[in-house]
Amino acid sequence: MAEGRSFVVGNDLVFLPDFKHSLTELFKQRVYTETERNYCNLFDDSLLRYASTWAAKEAVYKAIKQIDPAPLSWRKIEIRRDKIAGKPSVVLHDQENFYPISLTISHDGDYVWALAILSLK
Repeated sequence: MAEGRSFVVGNDLVFLPDFKHSLTELFKQRVYTETERNYCNLFDDSLLRYASTWAAKEAVYKAIKQIDPAPLSWRKIEIRRDKIAGKPSVVLHDQENFYPISLTISHDGDYVWALAILSLK
């Protein structure tokens, strides 16, 4: 699907006031891994952490879907940080192909944005 390209890009933008209404316990259980929930719950403002993790998962998903149309559940994409508020990284559970993924997450006011670049070489 990505013939002739050396990378694919995915991004996502989350509007916090709208996301807040989606963040139910059921949504957390279906979308986030235990590691992600534990990380997000470390913060007083867990909404921002859940939103940034969601944006990152969406960005990674959009990048992967450009090269692999197979179904991919949200919990197979795990966003980790090397320390509290540290550099985000991606773990793809049960994926046969490994592609290096560079990920960045940013927030300003009511918005959270994530960008994932997946290297094909």
